[in-house]
Amino acid sequence: MRLRWKPILGILCSLLLTLSLAIPPALVEAKRSSAPLRQVAVGKEGMVVTAHPLATQVGADVLRQGGNAVDAAVAIQFALNVVEPMMSGIGGGGFMMVYDAKTRKVSIVNSRERAPMGAKPDMFLDEDGNPIPFPERHTHGNAVGVPGTLKGLETALEKWGTRPLSKLIDPAIRLAERGVKVNWVLADAIEENKEKLARTAARDVFLPGGKPLKEGDLLVQKDLAKTLRLIQKHGTDVFYRGKVGEAIARTVREHGGSMTLDDLKRYRVTLDRPVRGTFRDYEIVSMPPPSSGGLTAIQILKMLEELEAGRYDVRSPEKYHLLAEAMHLAYADRGAYIGDPEFVDVPMKGLLHPEYIRERSALVSMDRANPEVKPGDPWKYEGKRGKKPASVQPDDRPIGQTTHFTVADRWGNLVSYTTTIEQLFGSGIMVPEYGILLNNELTDFDAVPGGPNEVRPFKRPMSSMTPTIVFRDGKPVLTVGSPGGATIIASVFQVILHKLEYGMPLKAAIEEPRIYSNRYPDIRWEEGVPEEARSRLQELGHRWESAPVNIGNVQSIWIDHRSGLYIGAADSTREGAAVGLFGKGKKK
Repeated sequence: MRLRWKPILGILCSLLLTLSLAIPPALVEAKRSSAPLRQVAVGKEGMVVTAHPLATQVGADVLRQGGNAVDAAVAIQFALNVVEPMMSGIGGGGFMMVYDAKTRKVSIVNSRERAPMGAKPDMFLDEDGNPIPFPERHTHGNAVGVPGTLKGLETALEKWGTRPLSKLIDPAIRLAERGVKVNWVLADAIEENKEKLARTAARDVFLPGGKPLKEGDLLVQKDLAKTLRLIQKHGTDVFYRGKVGEAIARTVREHGGSMTLDDLKRYRVTLDRPVRGTFRDYEIVSMPPPSSGGLTAIQILKMLEELEAGRYDVRSPEKYHLLAEAMHLAYADRGAYIGDPEFVDVPMKGLLHPEYIRERSALVSMDRANPEVKPGDPWKYEGKRGKKPASVQPDDRPIGQTTHFTVADRWGNLVSYTTTIEQLFGSGIMVPEYGILLNNELTDFDAVPGGPNEVRPFKRPMSSMTPTIVFRDGKPVLTVGSPGGATIIASVFQVILHKLEYGMPLKAAIEEPRIYSNRYPDIRWEEGVPEEARSRLQELGHRWESAPVNIGNVQSIWIDHRSGLYIGAADSTREGAAVGLFGKGKKK
């Protein structure tokens, strides 16, 4: 895959944007109309930030026509299914976080995929009891969870929307029928996954004539357009109870899975309460289990606050060392204790208890990396006896990919939404004649049973998705989220750290080089981490991956309550775009 370094332009854009806040709004409009800052935008009456310019434009059009943030989010998700088919879609699931400005409440539409009733705890083990290698298990029908995205969109519209689903799906239908130009992100994904795609009906879409689509080629998805029209005409029942659902279940069984139409009929979303924690003077509101994202990100931030990480320079070896050590501790707890709360108890209070944070932070030494990190015992801070940690799991799963986007409207409503089919192109299984790519989310369950995240029928696998909204003095000031499998947590907490602790402009906070390390000793890193910092960490016992790689793809909005402006920023690791609205018919 082509390696794209984060450009210096992003940081320059942030500095220009910071200066612009001191300029009267009318002058800002005039100056920014000619500025080539597509990944940074300012808006007074709305903001949309996604990983693809066409999806951003779809959301901005909905806002411009009077729709609210949830209306725009629904239209964006359908559009992303077409323009980023390898990342998310109606064959997958996700977590939509909604801030209702009228009630000042944050709610979560949890459309995480569920295991079918035929799923078994040992279904990812071979006949000798060993984990099936990930390349095999993630393309098998057993990897496909019952999709939740479509039901989640319907639920969000019913609760907060002002536009019908049949209207909001229109832009996606047009894009699928007429075709969209393949960008470098999609072209690289097709080339990387051509063997997986060639196994199913996906070959006719992405490998026409046996050749992978290239950058600049036209991607036409007639079968997907047909499916979207069926949903437009008949509603979600055609997917969960009708012929589309029958085709999905049949396709999964043909690839060795157990899914039936009854599994689709039985599927339900939940409306969840977020997990909350503090960092400095801010309240972090994020994703609860079955996602590990919120608890783990907040736990890391609280340990970094306890360890006073902010006293060190942003690119100092001390800062990177503390980040890695805090991640090791939090990720150990993540694997041991987090699962679907409908099936297991999760020590949510214990994991964030001040005494537990101090206990875990005390294990960090500035003189060496800790090679013996183990899960702690958060249960004692809930007055319960400690429970047995999960079984040791194989570390053979590549970093997953997905997409994150965020929307703000003129009324102050916010959406922070991470949505996925897991790996690039999910399982690679496409439903013939319907154009739906199916997820491989059930591989997010533990392959080795025995822990809180083991496979069970109707259960949701643990996730890392971390859509987040940050508040100060009761007012929302930041939305943030990212794709990237288990690295999502690292991307989110570091952008929060860079913005709130180091005071960076939003775009600079996103572009600041990130690291990821879920266990001792290996560290994944982005271009820009200084060589002297890497050398010092090696002396402490850490080990860097041989070359830098991009980590995540953050989309974010900063709300400046003094000026009344939204500031949106997209990550440069994809072709993200931000569009801000200043009034009817005006955009920046």
